[in-house]
Order: sequence, then structure tokens, then C-alpha cells
Amino acid sequence: MQYTHLGRTGLKVSRLCLGTMNFGDMTDEKTSHNIMDAALDAGINFIDTADVYGCPQSPDITSGNGLSEEIIGRWLSRSGNRDKIVLASKVYQPMATGPNDKYLSAYHIRRACDASLKRLKTDHIDIYQMHHVDRATPWDEIWQAMEQLIREGKITYVGSSNFAGWHIACAQSASASRHLLGLSSEQSIYNLAQRAIELEVIPALRHYGMGLIPWSPLSGGLLGGVLEKARTGRRATPEMKNNIAHHFEALQKWETLCLDLGEKPADVALAWLLHNPSVTAPLIGPRTREQLTLALRAVEITLSEDTLRCIDKIWPGPGGEAPEAYAW
Repeated sequence: MQYTHLGRTGLKVSRLCLGTMNFGDMTDEKTSHNIMDAALDAGINFIDTADVYGCPQSPDITSGNGLSEEIIGRWLSRSGNRDKIVLASKVYQPMATGPNDKYLSAYHIRRACDASLKRLKTDHIDIYQMHHVDRATPWDEIWQAMEQLIREGKITYVGSSNFAGWHIACAQSASASRHLLGLSSEQSIYNLAQRAIELEVIPALRHYGMGLIPWSPLSGGLLGGVLEKARTGRRATPEMKNNIAHHFEALQKWETLCLDLGEKPADVALAWLLHNPSVTAPLIGPRTREQLTLALRAVEITLSEDTLRCIDKIWPGPGGEAPEAYAW
């Protein structure tokens, strides 16, 4: 396994981050523990979760159940591996139905962190991430809450997720006025089929020295060889069928390119992300130990400049960074 710094911090994390959104929902506890055992054995020291994980994720979710954190907590308690991993969790999503059981008020941040620590069976979270921007809560209040958690030793670094470039700039400006380190990382949706963050988010991360943790690196499986899987009889969901139809020509070229490289499409998609100097570690979310083992290949793949140019032709980005991407 390879390691890199999380943005401008001195913290070193593995180039792949184990995502646990499936734990408790699509993956049972025994399998989840086996996956974490295998990840640690392979050198992955970076595990990401969220208070809301463990139940089906949807835009209309009314409350989370914390099951993913509980599964990780029992693994940590059983294995004694707490000091071997960098543990990241998140706050924002509703955890109950009360008016203050969600978002980023100082009131909710304090209570949510204490609840996560209890479920995780640990006394600290290494990277505490805001799962979404809260437009109704002032940054002074948010940073006051985070500063207090840092002072109490309950969290070490603060991260963001699903922030726009200007949200990152606002957050960093407010933290600087309080003489805080500010945001250390951002989790954004980023993959070959969804490259919008190249316009403004990635330039902001580079400017502020923040690490990028891409989620959905395979675009929900679209980049993982869907055409080949369809030929072998695997059924696709209606949503995936629509995505395949929309990207069919690109997918044909993509899977042919990967075949010529002698690599699996999923591994090449991850390797493409790893070639970006702004990327710290893509989030992989294996549902089985075997899927985890297969994903490890991506770290070993080197893509030539010619191959990277071919990939850009198949999956073009937004044209560069803003404003040059759309203006002089």
C-alpha cells in the first residue's frame, strides 16, 4: 500500500479509503468485520463512516440508525486496532425526528459527536466531517463547536463533504479569523463520468492545501465493466439501464481501452483518480472481502500520458478550471 499526506496536514493515510456505507445495510456485521480485517492486512489505514450510515440512503431519509458506526465500534473493541487506523465520521444528516436532530448547529454538533463516539467505542474521531453545507448556521457558530471538540480531544481534524468551492472559501476564511487549521479535506462525488468539481472545487482545495476524498469513484458501478457484465447475463437496475443507454458509446470505448490495457475497468477508473495530484484517497465501498481484494490492484497501475489523453477523449471534463473553462 502507498501512503500520502491528507492535504497540508502531517497526517498520512493510505491511497485507498475504506468506505462503510454498506455496513449494516447491504453487508452484515461478520462480513463487515472480515472486510476491515482484510483492509488492515493490506495496509489500508483509512476508514470512513457517518452517523447516518447503516440504513438505506436516499434523499428523503428521515433518520439514521448509526448501525455502521456500531459495527465499526464492535470491531475496534474486539480487534484492539484503534491506534492503527485513521477514523473519519460525519455529522449533518437527521438522526431522529426532532427539529435539532440534524444539520450543523453547535447544539447538534456536540450531541452528534458524543453519540458517534459512543457507537464507535472510542474517545476520539480523527477526521470529523460536515456531511453537507448548512446554509442556515453561521460559520462562527460551526467553528466554535468544532474548536470546542478539538479542545476536548474528541476530534483531531475537521473535514467537509459535498461543499462547493465558495463554501470551502467561506469556511476557511472564518476559520482563519479564529486562528484555526480549518478544513483538512473534502469528500466530493468525482469520477470519470462526473467531473464538475474540476471547475471550482479542486482549484479551491489546491489553494487551501486540502485533501480530496472522491466518493462514488465508479459512478455507481457504471465504470466497472457494465457492458461485459450485461453480456454475461447480470441484470441491471432500471436506473443503471438508463445510465448505460445515455453513455453507451463512451462505455464501449472505455471497456475496449481497458481490455487493451489488460486491466479491469474498475481498477483503471480508480487509477485515473490516483493520478490526480489533488486526490488523497478514493473511497471504495466493497460489499465483500473479495471485492476489496480486487480493488487493491488500482494502486499498482501506472497510466501513461497517452492513455490519460485517450481517457480524456472518452470521458471529457468541463474543459479545465473556472473561469477559463468557459470564458477568456
